[in-house]
Amino acid sequence: MQASILIVSKNRKNELEFTLNVLARVIDLSVHEVLVFLDGCKDDSSVLEDEMPWVNWYSSERGVGASAARHQLYPQAEGQYLIGLDDDAHPLNADFIEKTIRLFDKYPNVGIIAFQEVKGVYASDAEALVQSESREVQYYTNEFIGSGFAIRKKVYEATNGFPVWIDIYGEESCLSIEVIAKGFDILYSNRIKVNHRIDKEVRKNTGQNHFRFGKQLKNSTYYFLVYYPSPLFRIIKLYWHNFRKYALTDAKCFKIFFKIIFEVLINLPKVFKYRKPVSKKVIIKMRDLSGLKF
Repeated sequence: MQASILIVSKNRKNELEFTLNVLARVIDLSVHEVLVFLDGCKDDSSVLEDEMPWVNWYSSERGVGASAARHQLYPQAEGQYLIGLDDDAHPLNADFIEKTIRLFDKYPNVGIIAFQEVKGVYASDAEALVQSESREVQYYTNEFIGSGFAIRKKVYEATNGFPVWIDIYGEESCLSIEVIAKGFDILYSNRIKVNHRIDKEVRKNTGQNHFRFGKQLKNSTYYFLVYYPSPLFRIIKLYWHNFRKYALTDAKCFKIFFKIIFEVLINLPKVFKYRKPVSKKVIIKMRDLSGLKF
């Protein structure tokens, strides 16, 4: 297999079906494969297994979280290149696999390629493409977005993979620092574009921003505890920033802030089992690299 496309989905049957229908039109299944992990789905996502037998299906009856689901799914892939998509994200380039492989061939030290993410719900791909960057942009970065990226299989296997000690939001940062610590680069390229079909207003009105705030605060704490040689200063800075910017201005964030402190303290022994600090050189390199422009 040349490329494996991997998707984790939870209770979003319609979004997943849309993405898989797009993939069915543009990929050659004689040389590529698609793997989907249904993470404790309580809706009717499982009916897609019979409707789309060309997909390699995996599932868990109990929800394990996006990161742990990826941790289980990615070792099943047979492709040389692993392409990760969210269930509500689809490629805007029909030749996205070919472009990915060409970039990996051109840059042998690149371990991960971060695709351009075009957020929003559009009537057509042509409309989504209008919103993308008009000129070609490429640069080395310190992270990627889970909605659209590619990683060499051999590079993924050289790391600990997606962490099982994070559930959702922040797992990309963990894999990124491990890839860079192994001496590989992360390249952002807008030659490959994905439409992440999210409605920002709907997300805000359904409380997803508060959910994300809590998860990111907790998982950022775990990130520093696991990877930083001296994490205390960074954690204090993290909490002070989030307290001033969010907890003091939003009552729900205020409650979540102190709830997360309690959860972190309870889970410290479990997280410390995974502690494996990188060198200060890696930390400095991560800081010096450009971040993604979300």
